[in-house]
Amino acid sequence: MKLAQDIIIKPIITEASMMAAQEGKYTFKVADKANKIEIKQACEELFDIKVAKVNTMPVRGQKRRQGASEGRTANWKKAIVTITKDSKTIEFFDGLM
Repeated sequence: MKLAQDIIIKPIITEASMMAAQEGKYTFKVADKANKIEIKQACEELFDIKVAKVNTMPVRGQKRRQGASEGRTANWKKAIVTITKDSKTIEFFDGLM
C-alpha cells in the first residue's frame, strides 16, 4: 500500500491552474504508477475534501541542451482533481489566489 504523500508529489502552480482552482479543479504532479482511485483516496486523506472526479495525463519531458549534448527531462504524470460543490477548498491554494 502506498502512502498518500508518495502519490501526491507537489501542486502545479501556473496561471491556468490558479484559474481552474477557482472553479474547484486542482492540479497536482503525481506518481507515475498511481491510478485515479489511488489519487482520489490520497487527496481525500491529505486535504480532507470530497473528490468528484480525477483526470490524469502523462506529460512528456522537454528537450534540453548543454553544449553539444542533447537530452530530455524526465516524463511525469499530471492529475486534475475536481472537488464536489459541497466540499471545502484546499487552504494551500486559497493563499495563492
